Amino acid sequence: MSIATLILGASGSGKSTSLRNLDPTKTLLIQCIKKPLPFRSSGWKTRLSLKADGNVIQTSDPALIERLMRQSPHEIVVIDDYQAVLVNELLARSSEKGYDKFTDIAKGAWNIFQAAGALAEHRRVYILAHTQTDDFGNVRMKTVGKMVDQTLVPEGYFTIVLRTEVINGQYLFRTQTNGQDCVKSPVDLFSDLTIPNDLAAVDAAIADFYQLSTTEA
Repeated sequence: MSIATLILGASGSGKSTSLRNLDPTKTLLIQCIKKPLPFRSSGWKTRLSLKADGNVIQTSDPALIERLMRQSPHEIVVIDDYQAVLVNELLARSSEKGYDKFTDIAKGAWNIFQAAGALAEHRRVYILAHTQTDDFGNVRMKTVGKMVDQTLVPEGYFTIVLRTEVINGQYLFRTQTNGQDCVKSPVDLFSDLTIPNDLAAVDAAIADFYQLSTTEA
């Protein structure tokens, strides 16, 4: 059983930047939106085809993302801008009438969330996505509307949900809920309510907490 973590935050709040200290030789990055990395990215190489070398793959195809997660030899899998998977499928099927497309979108997300926790036990999966705020001020993962929300509660598939925050110019992860979001983690996994937005440090803490056997860089 792999350890899956959901990381939520507004655009520009440090989600992608948190990857900066991960070891690219141990990490597969799946970019659901094609964009440059927001840090010096020596060692991070985009694959020009699935058979080419590189640890960065750009796709928003949910079936391909699931297959890459299952087949990749990398210890760490990061799926960035996951909400784009939902949006792109909705727009591609915008001419379809009826509710089947919403069920299909939810099923694709369910497949990925299930797979994220069903890999080899030493592997870790990080899914990064935007947030949305409802009329009551509650914050959760951004999807594509109430038809999907009624079918799928993404946060329920994860034991660890972190949220990016910017406080006094510092980019942080919140580790426990503020009462209006879905943030959660085991009570003694992290020492503070907020921690630096360093995904490598988060990954090290998770590996230590769950006593995972990892390879040295």
